[in-house]
Amino acid sequence: MDTSGVHLWLVLWRAYDALRRQAEEHLESLGICLSDFAVLELLLHKGPTPINRIGAQVRLTSGSITTAVDRLEERGLVERRNDPEDRRSRVVHLTEAGRRMIANAFADHEKAMERAAGALNTAERGQAVELLKKLGLGAVENSCPKLETGQARARRSK
Repeated sequence: MDTSGVHLWLVLWRAYDALRRQAEEHLESLGICLSDFAVLELLLHKGPTPINRIGAQVRLTSGSITTAVDRLEERGLVERRNDPEDRRSRVVHLTEAGRRMIANAFADHEKAMERAAGALNTAERGQAVELLKKLGLGAVENSCPKLETGQARARRSK
């Protein structure tokens, strides 16, 4: 078995792609895209959130967040309100319709992801979570400076 770092990365990449594809297909069947689901799920579990913090939480650019919130607002699922503590900031809230929709969608999505992860039993899932956390933390700790590309080396040697 190949245990090299690059092989591990490729296996993780392919597994992630497979799970993400299943997640996106399931969410599409519910009539919602992944970015909208991420915003709604954040609001469901974290409560009202300033729009400028949503992007960092769900890994979307400010432009993408604005577009997603606009789309969700048009559907009556969220609303923007002024922040009572900072008049420059806008806070995104779930509407009652949005709360009902994401609560149902999240419960249904949770079942779909259980099926997607069905190849692993409970103990294996626990091991996978522990190992992936360890891998991620180790990658952050051991991050290397930008590697010099072959082109940069060639320019420098001229």
